[in-house]
Amino acid sequence: MVEKTGQPAYLQIVDELRGQIRTGSLAPGTALPSIAQLGERFDVSASVVKAAISVLRTEGLVIGQQGKGVFVRQPPAETPRPEAPDVNAEILDQLAQTRQSVKELGDRLAALEAAVFAKPQ
Repeated sequence: MVEKTGQPAYLQIVDELRGQIRTGSLAPGTALPSIAQLGERFDVSASVVKAAISVLRTEGLVIGQQGKGVFVRQPPAETPRPEAPDVNAEILDQLAQTRQSVKELGDRLAALEAAVFAKPQ
């Protein structure tokens, strides 16, 4: 039954069903109870149950099959992550190049200033 907590009824249903899915009470491939059954169980209208199922669909926890019902979705297969290149080495190399460029610019600026602002003898 939905409680009067200030949280919308459909979100309370989402929390309940999400918890059952995550704990395995509702295993992947298992059909959710019908909209009528869920409405009776939580003492809410069909539109409230449909809103809750819509949220679960958006979260990727359930999938609907036309004419068959709504089922707990199989968790996505984990794909191995490609090994990341050594980003730190690349960043340090770029930093060293930048420092060298700044040093060279500083040297060139000092030479120009010396030529332009040379003290007359």
